[in-house]
Amino acid sequence: MGKKILGCFLLSLCSWAQAANPSAEQNKLIALERMWNEAQVNRDGNAIASMIADTFVNTEFDGEVSDRGKFIADIRDPKFQPSFMTIDDVKVNVYNSAAIITGVYHTKGTYAGRPYDHIGRFTDSWIYDGGKWLCVASHSTLLKK
Repeated sequence: MGKKILGCFLLSLCSWAQAANPSAEQNKLIALERMWNEAQVNRDGNAIASMIADTFVNTEFDGEVSDRGKFIADIRDPKFQPSFMTIDDVKVNVYNSAAIITGVYHTKGTYAGRPYDHIGRFTDSWIYDGGKWLCVASHSTLLKK
């Protein structure tokens, strides 16, 4: 009986500690978002693949929807040549094993030889699954083209 009480106490303490320090998870998620940006600039499809779920869906600013496979293929497409990507005004809301991240992105580069310079808002939905955070959905809205 004492072991059960101690076990419940420790479990409650761990849950409380996690709830009392959400900034640790928030910081992990912001770091993942920044790694995502770096992977896009480097066109590193493997890095992106490690951060997104098998069921990942992406909705671009122009309404194009892509699944995981198409999204990774688009990152690897030699026509896609990003030179700069950053995020600002990032807000993270963690809900147990899920998180919603919003912010403003700025990206520059060329696509098929044509320059682009986009500023927009993004919303990314993440889940904690199998011991790591995975993005399950991403949506962007263009503010300035």
